[in-house]
Amino acid sequence: MASVEDVVVGNKQVLLKHFIPEGAPKETDMELVTTGTIRLRVPEGSNAVLLKNLYLSCDPYMRPRMTKHEDSSYVDDFIPGAPITGFGVGKVVDSSYSDFRTGDYVWGQIGWEEYSLITKPQGLFKIHHTEIPLSYYIGILGMVGLTAYVGFYDICSPKKGERVFVSAAAGAVGQIVGQFAKQFGCYVVGSAGSDEKVNLLKTKFGFDEAFNYKKEPDLTKALKRYFPEGIDIYFENVGGSMLEAVLQNMRIKGRIAACGMISQYNLEKPEGVHNLFLIVSKRIRLEGFVIFDHFGSYPEFEEKVVQLIKEEKIKYLEDIVEGLENAPAALIGLFEGRNVGKQVVVVSRE
Repeated sequence: MASVEDVVVGNKQVLLKHFIPEGAPKETDMELVTTGTIRLRVPEGSNAVLLKNLYLSCDPYMRPRMTKHEDSSYVDDFIPGAPITGFGVGKVVDSSYSDFRTGDYVWGQIGWEEYSLITKPQGLFKIHHTEIPLSYYIGILGMVGLTAYVGFYDICSPKKGERVFVSAAAGAVGQIVGQFAKQFGCYVVGSAGSDEKVNLLKTKFGFDEAFNYKKEPDLTKALKRYFPEGIDIYFENVGGSMLEAVLQNMRIKGRIAACGMISQYNLEKPEGVHNLFLIVSKRIRLEGFVIFDHFGSYPEFEEKVVQLIKEEKIKYLEDIVEGLENAPAALIGLFEGRNVGKQVVVVSRE
């Protein structure tokens, strides 16, 4: 009988085949490899963790990582021929790192593969609340939820009764931001790309109003309709023409948390914003933020949001795809608006 050290198993992986210089990514830019293997033991003398991967996250920030950047970016480019990486949940198979033991559940940056050997496990977070669905830790209890929390409370400095607009509001981050704002006592409007999503915003997530931006020929007029007295807080997820319309409708001393600009990621020539002087004349605070700078806030955030979930004071919607082989299609779907809620890929349920 083979010893534990001798056990080798198959390890399917999704690789980036090549860098994508511009335009929308395609499924064929990625490749499922089924011939890989991995030893179910961390290397002797290492300080590593071996994970069996359970859930993977599809996120808009992954698109820029598919392009080669000459200048440094806030997150490393993917490596052609190597597994795509992103946030995920895994179960510890073996560990030589003192903070994790076999059988623990963790979340953090892992590979798009069945098993991942993590050589820098200091970046992983141990999951303590296993009574809550584990997939939540790549969503509402992971990077996504922390992004909504930091962006709304820390960057936007809200006041009760203020008027809040959230773009891409039915997405993973937007649905949570809107609920934080409602609980805080704000008036909240969201935009989304389908009537189905608009209905979800109003009936499931409790937004005061919502609209389908694809049906609005003039976004500036649409926002004026929902915010006749102007916008105090804008949670920015899309950029481009939406940002331009928002600036026109911002109130004096309004705040904008720039989380992402998904409408620009696949454009050969990004859309310009021509009214940036309004930031000066309206004394608007526009602040971009990267969630990797704010993981120190995670323990406080986790305890607050776990309690909200247990008390059923916050709703959360996942769009779940089964199977590692379907991960490329799920990622591409983000940029086509196919997902409703947080896009999750199930690699294994245990």
